[in-house]
Amino acid sequence: MTAATAARGTMLLSDHVREMRNRAIRAAVALLVGIVAGYLLSDQILDVLRAPIDEIARYRQASLNYDTVTGAFDLKLKIALFTGVLLASPVWLVELFGFAVPGMTAREKKYTVGFALSAIPLFATGVAFGFLLFPQMVRLLAGLSSNEDATILTATYYVDFVMKIVLATGVAFVLPVFVVLLNFLDLVSAKTIRGSWRLIVVGIALFSALVTPAADVLSMFLVAVPMTILFAGALAITQLRDSRADRRAVTAEVADLSAERQGSAPCSV
Repeated sequence: MTAATAARGTMLLSDHVREMRNRAIRAAVALLVGIVAGYLLSDQILDVLRAPIDEIARYRQASLNYDTVTGAFDLKLKIALFTGVLLASPVWLVELFGFAVPGMTAREKKYTVGFALSAIPLFATGVAFGFLLFPQMVRLLAGLSSNEDATILTATYYVDFVMKIVLATGVAFVLPVFVVLLNFLDLVSAKTIRGSWRLIVVGIALFSALVTPAADVLSMFLVAVPMTILFAGALAITQLRDSRADRRAVTAEVADLSAERQGSAPCSV
């Protein structure tokens, strides 16, 4: 990019493509490193995921099984890919953000940065919450069967089950921040959110039921309560922001009226 182009704040198409390629390469390298690390750690990760099954196996037969010859290798690759995406997320998120920022206005940049700074720790908290939640779910659901029965699970299905819970709880913790972002972009008002609280509660209940088994009411409750608290916090933030915006609008209107009256007042001789 030339100095004149940079001064104008624009980029040539070739420079734009070159920057996209360089950022994509850095993101791909980080992802590859993360996948390799995930593959090397796949056995340890599977041991963590298998812990609830090992606990069940203390009082009755329970095990993870592979239904194909390549099942073990396919599972290691799946764990490696999932782990690699998580480990490389700081890099590819920064690259994605860095590529998108030049095309944003100053207001959009400010809100996007605030969204990222809030969403990333909340997503990490949700993922950690999912890891704490899934053993409880596995023990509860597997415990519904008799001690004389065997719990024989397909390893791929079991890992997919855990990944769905972990990702779903991570996304659930981010959704309230997304609502706040829509409000700050003047796309959704606090009044609209407050008026839709019944739909939000129903949506939270449905989402919690989808990511947790229907028979596991406790796990559904553990997912629904934090989401409800986060949405209540999002409503409070949007309400505060809209109230301030209304006060600024009233103050500006009063100032304009005062200026008009002063301008139309007769001049004394």
